[in-house]
This record gives sequence, C-alpha cells and structure tokens, in this order.
Amino acid sequence: MKPIKIFIAGSGGIGRAVALMLSDYYKDQITVYIGDSNAKACENALKWILSGLDFKPMISLVKMPGQGASEEMTTILKSCHIMLDCLPGTQAPRIARLARQFHLHYINLTEYVKETNEIIELAQGADSAFVLQTGLAPGFINVLANKLYEDLFKEYPVEKADKLIMRVGALPLNTRDPHFYGFTWSPVGVATEYLEDCVVIRNGQKTIVPALTSRETLIIDGFQFEADLTSGGAADLPDYFQDKVKELDYKTLRYPGHYDWVTIVNSTIPANRDKIEELQRIMLENIPMVEEDFVLIYSAAQGRDKNNTIWLNEKSYWINQVNWGKIKLKAIQASTAAPMAEISRLVLEENWQGPIFQSQINPHKFMEGPFVKKVYNSGN
Repeated sequence: MKPIKIFIAGSGGIGRAVALMLSDYYKDQITVYIGDSNAKACENALKWILSGLDFKPMISLVKMPGQGASEEMTTILKSCHIMLDCLPGTQAPRIARLARQFHLHYINLTEYVKETNEIIELAQGADSAFVLQTGLAPGFINVLANKLYEDLFKEYPVEKADKLIMRVGALPLNTRDPHFYGFTWSPVGVATEYLEDCVVIRNGQKTIVPALTSRETLIIDGFQFEADLTSGGAADLPDYFQDKVKELDYKTLRYPGHYDWVTIVNSTIPANRDKIEELQRIMLENIPMVEEDFVLIYSAAQGRDKNNTIWLNEKSYWINQVNWGKIKLKAIQASTAAPMAEISRLVLEENWQGPIFQSQINPHKFMEGPFVKKVYNSGN
C-alpha cells in the first residue's frame, strides 16, 4: 500500500481516538496530521496517543486558524488524501470547502441537518468522496438498519417490509432524579436534537414530525428504557426507504423519567426565548458530566410473509468502555470513532466520488471491518 496521509480537524475525544485507531492499524504506512485552533489541546492529544501505543506513530500537530487555511496548513493539505472532520457541526461546511479545494476525501460526524444539506450541494461533481454522518448515530445505526433490512429478505420468508427501527442511547452507568441523565460527552447539540424536527416514514411516505412526540417503552437485554424521536439520527434512510417500508424512525434511548423532566423544563421556557439555547442552559445547570458510560443500540427490520405472519430481524449491542492499546476508551468515544475509522479504510480501498450516504455503504464490508468488529463485538 502507498503511504497514507490523513488530516484530522479537531483534537478532542473523537479526533484523538480516530488518530489512535488508524495509527495502530496502519503503523508506519500512515502519517496523521492533527489540527486544532487550540495548540495545547493538540499537544495533549499527542501525549494521550503516544501513551497508548508501543511504537512511535508518525503524527504531526497543526495550528488551525479560525477561518480558511494558514500557509503551513495549505502545504500539508496539498499532500494529504483524507480530511476527517471532528469539529463541532457548525464548522462542517467550512472544513468541507477546504477538502473540496484541495481534492481530499472528506468524512464527517455531524447530525446537523442544515450543515449536511449544505455539504451535499458542495460535493456535487467532486472527484473525491464526501462521506457524511459516519459516527454512531447517524452512522453505525443506519448501516446496521440497512443490513437488517437486507437480511430480513434473505433469512426469513418475508414478502414485504413493514418497519425499520433505529434506537441508540449514550448513557451513564448511574443516574438520579429528577433528570435521570448524565452527559457522557459534549453536551453541545443535545438540546438541538430534542427540539429540532425529525424526518421519518409514515404510511410509506417521508414526512416531518416534531421531536419528542412519539415516546415508547422498550425492554432491551432485560432492562427497561424509554425512547423518543430526536433529530438527525435517521441520516438519509427516510429518502432511501420511502415506498420500501411503511414506517421508519430514529429514536434516542434514555432511562425512564428523563423525557418527563425534559417536557416539564420545556413548558417553563417563555415563548419569547430561544428554546434550544434555554434548554441547553438549564440542562448544563442541572445535569453533571460523567466518566463511567455505556452505549446501547437496538435496531430491527420487520416484515410479513404471504400468510401475513410477522417476522422480526433484530440486533442489540451493549458497549462498555473499550481497551485500545494501553488506553481505555469511553464507550461513546470508541463507538463513534470506530465507524469513522472504518469509513476511512473503505474510502482508501474503493473509488468513491461525490456525496456518499449511509444507504450507499456496503453493510457487510462495513460490519466485518477491523475497527467496527473490535469495538462493537467487544461486549457482544
């Protein structure tokens, strides 16, 4: 294999975890550039990565400007193959424009809908791939759902599909009333997911519905959880599965009691205030950050045979913290970074161009890849 050069924008928890995974897998075949506007954060990321490996990876640090690209960054980007965007979702169009300018493959994580649509337009006709929403949700959950749908027709006597269900929760091991929650990762975006509209399929047609309007109770691996609609997690599947299934949606899993608390809090926010900003402020004032976490995933494809008998093809994952080298990754960190690393591998091996959506990713190649298998099979 030819030497690989990858630029990672963002030195936070996901950026450094992806750098760790790719450096460990490709060894001396890869050079990783980690860019951030915060030089100290870059230095901490490098120390963290070095502490987890038995060899010295080829990693360089780059100070990123607030806008555009510096002379140093321009020189580096001209030599790279892939841009991994691990910055907040609001920065995604800016980083995607740099990728397009320097003919780099671009891979991101964000669930933000407006920014995703902007990048889709930007990526039209590109000679490189723009792979969108490659984390946990959106990301892994959508590829898993697509696989379950395909296998439903291969493994069961099904003639038509009824439902495609996607459920994901990043949760603390312990919690308490009244909120029954703890931030296991960056709290930025949680309020947005709770209040922005959601894209679903109802009666075979793509439609828009308000978030937190379809609560349900689930028993997964013997434990009870609640789930409700949140924005962004369905990725492009409502477009892809329109007319193929009667019902499709993505919901976020929470401990019982959490959504009741959110509903009460929302009702106290005055109509003249920014609902998202106010909800985020209230959550930050009342909900702690926690280190001990787990990720729970459930997905199912449901169909019927010629006798109208219901068949269900389902899969659940319960992911705890994952050892990678000498480092123990948080569950949310590992389960988000591994899909992005897997997509990076597939982009290097296959000739992808233009916008690439979750529905276009070969689910079997993805699920059998080294990064996904190591993380998602760790506790299953």
